[in-house]
Amino acid sequence: MFDDKKVIFSGMQATGNLTLGNYLGALKNWVKLADEYMTFYCVVDLHSITIRQDPAEFRKRARNLLALYIAAGLDPEKNCIYYQSHNPDHAELGWILDCYTYVGELQRMTQYKDKAAKHADNINAGLLTYPSLMAADILLFQTEYVPVGVDQKQHLELARNLAERFNAIYGDTFVVPDIWLGKTGRKIMSLQEPDKKMSKSDENPNASIYLMDDADTIRRKFKRAVTDSVGVVRYCEEQPGVSNLIDIYCACTDKTTEECEKEFAGLGYGQFKEAVGEAVVGVLQPLHDRFEEIIKDKDYLDKVILENADKSYYYAEKTMRKVRKKIGFPERPRRS
Repeated sequence: MFDDKKVIFSGMQATGNLTLGNYLGALKNWVKLADEYMTFYCVVDLHSITIRQDPAEFRKRARNLLALYIAAGLDPEKNCIYYQSHNPDHAELGWILDCYTYVGELQRMTQYKDKAAKHADNINAGLLTYPSLMAADILLFQTEYVPVGVDQKQHLELARNLAERFNAIYGDTFVVPDIWLGKTGRKIMSLQEPDKKMSKSDENPNASIYLMDDADTIRRKFKRAVTDSVGVVRYCEEQPGVSNLIDIYCACTDKTTEECEKEFAGLGYGQFKEAVGEAVVGVLQPLHDRFEEIIKDKDYLDKVILENADKSYYYAEKTMRKVRKKIGFPERPRRS
């Protein structure tokens, strides 16, 4: 805990295009947390290089993602928003935790198995040790809560295990983190395959709404969204496509499921899908406008990047000084 506030940490990779699911399931919820918690949100670029990246495109995407954080409402004065690679303590603690993580634990990770299958020509050590670095990201700031999706619970559980393992050996060092789940939009599904999560990497361009899609593209994708033959706007397991659209509509309008069902009672799917599309356009258009302002203001964005990198390092070093002392590293000389 720092500054008498509990700590929240999370981040996103600067690969692919962020989806509506990323916004409704994460970014929108993050904005509400700064007054109650001390918040750290990084552009997770160290993790991204387990897969080969085009350097120029990678730098551009990373800068755009940081600008999107701000455009979505994350005030850099209240939240620490920074590049993971700008704080060397992430990599140092990642290596230290590698030495306290068992190979069997890493090999059992579902994401490692999935990525190794998809990138059989590049099964590098980083793919295997990715969860140890993710644990370092979290433990570095004495994080109490991590707003991650259900699909990341396995990684968070490893972070908890490593914190408890290290604490058992060396005494109280790390806070043992827990998961934080938003109340709405926790898992937005594909518009074409509603049994699958909306994904940045989906090969079907109509399956995902990307944050920077223009209004006409958004409307067109919702018109093509999969529903069913029932013809009733109802939230239930038997109607996954309709239920997904209800989730999206409620997350964008702050209405309840019951209010949504009542609003569209007796109306066809065409009218319902049109309304969902307009609700999403209404939410994303201000974000588009703000993003364009931020990305064009180079001096402002550079200032945010510098100041927040320094802030992240200041708090990370509080943890790292304790870790280095406990495992027996020599005290570092002060630099002028």
